[in-house]
Amino acid sequence: MKFMDFLFRKREGSLSRFERLQEEISLVKCIRLRLLIVVVCFFFIYAVIIVRLVYYGQQGGEIEAAKGLSYLSMASRPDIVDRNGQLLATDIKTYSLFAEPRRIIDLNETIGLLSTVLLNLDREETWRRLKGKTGFAWIQRGLTPRQRTEIMALGIPGIGFRTETRRFYPGGPVASHILGLVNIDNQGIAGMEKYIDQAGLSDLRAAGLTMSSSLEPVVLSIDIRVQAIVRDELQQAIQRYQALAAGAVVLNVKTGEVLAMASLPDFDPNTPFDALKSDRLNRMTAGTFEMGSIIKSFTTAMALDSGLFQLNTMIDASKPLQFGQQTISDFHGKYRKLALWEVFIYSSNIGSGREAEAVGIIHHRQFLKRLGLLDRMITELPEIAHPVEPPQWKKINSMTIAFGHGMMTTPLQTAVGAAALMNDGLLVKPTFLKRDQLQVLKQAIQVINSETSRDMRYLYRLNADIGSGRQAAVKGYRVGGKTGTAEKVVDGKYSKHKRFNTFIAAFPMEDPSYIILTFVDEPKPEVGVYSATAAFNAAPIVANIVRRSASFLGIAPDFDEENRPISAVSVEE
Repeated sequence: MKFMDFLFRKREGSLSRFERLQEEISLVKCIRLRLLIVVVCFFFIYAVIIVRLVYYGQQGGEIEAAKGLSYLSMASRPDIVDRNGQLLATDIKTYSLFAEPRRIIDLNETIGLLSTVLLNLDREETWRRLKGKTGFAWIQRGLTPRQRTEIMALGIPGIGFRTETRRFYPGGPVASHILGLVNIDNQGIAGMEKYIDQAGLSDLRAAGLTMSSSLEPVVLSIDIRVQAIVRDELQQAIQRYQALAAGAVVLNVKTGEVLAMASLPDFDPNTPFDALKSDRLNRMTAGTFEMGSIIKSFTTAMALDSGLFQLNTMIDASKPLQFGQQTISDFHGKYRKLALWEVFIYSSNIGSGREAEAVGIIHHRQFLKRLGLLDRMITELPEIAHPVEPPQWKKINSMTIAFGHGMMTTPLQTAVGAAALMNDGLLVKPTFLKRDQLQVLKQAIQVINSETSRDMRYLYRLNADIGSGRQAAVKGYRVGGKTGTAEKVVDGKYSKHKRFNTFIAAFPMEDPSYIILTFVDEPKPEVGVYSATAAFNAAPIVANIVRRSASFLGIAPDFDEENRPISAVSVEE
């Protein structure tokens, strides 16, 4: 109004020169104020726009729906290393392809272009996923940098990438059953990976404290060099004996540390498409088996520890034991009285049954329970089976269990129990984490007396020198042990043609440091060999493992000790 009034009065000539000057000054001030207000308003608007652009830029330009799916996948996991610091598992960055279907112009063209890079893309499934006008949909996760570059070069609208964390195992399948694996969101679902989550990683994730720089590596007890040797020997054994499966464990007698453990067939945790197949079961811990004659190690130790028997105590094995329709006989029977050491060397079922009979059903079960063979084993791996025993122990059950039939347990806990027979009678819980001797002393339990352990070491060495364990002998390393050839149950009956063969060994026998247990499931006779018993397959695997890995385990050969004779007796297989 002032401006219009000013122009009117100026046109009429009614303003004095002074008045006109004052009016012009006032008008200029008014215009400047309005211009300032306009500038401030525009500045504020642009500031808001810039702040929002920066915010969306930090979000990667992705929609809100992606947040829930990506939170866990971006969380880091600690590296896993072996006892010497060798990397076994680590996180790597990968790219995952997603789409905003409502922004896709031509769906068929988009899928066709993506198929030129993603050769395994399921076109029909992708079309169903993207045909709706939703805000977000995954196309494929875990792409390589090269795939990402090639897809970006296609210039397809409505698609984008998100950086994710993926678990990588440098050794592939070498230690797969120990390490386990993770799911697509980098969460542990088996093996030590699952243990790490259960031990506190999940809580750290929830608190947002899983930055890779803040997580210390998890140090396992495994020696990856020994692990690779064990797996290689098992692979060769499956081919050589045309076996269904094979497994082995190398256990530190004094600390309970697992130095190596493998069960074949296995899987590659980097591409675990077949990890859930039934034949990929970790038979060492998640499978239970009748372990055959290696259980006679515990029967013999029980007899000695009871005080009722000594090494030279005579036991009547002159005729089979009869229980109704069931008969207990010997595979290579001598059918005479045998000294206790002969019962062990000849692997007499009759003699072992007599030992269990003398000790009694209650004490027999208590002894096996004390050695951890009847309870679910406690260790870090989640995949642990519960042993199987008769619901009610009768005399016939006790006698058959004495020679390895009628009770099923896992190979690893059998090895753990055998370690107590070798280390002066201390039962040490097994571990897949590096452990020192101090930790052992805090939780070890005395389960047999040291004299019994001394006698068992003698019997193991004797059996390798003159008995069924001769195929496991390695010059300079004083390997001792016991074979086990168990008939498998097929259609409710024991089969004469399908066997589960085992060998339990310790070395060096004057002061054992390691237990090795091997098994071969349903082996066939090797070319040129008449038999497929454990002495001809499970025992040679032990010899090969010792020969190749002893130096890594810190055991030097001692040929002077090796040449000291134990006995002049000769025993046939």
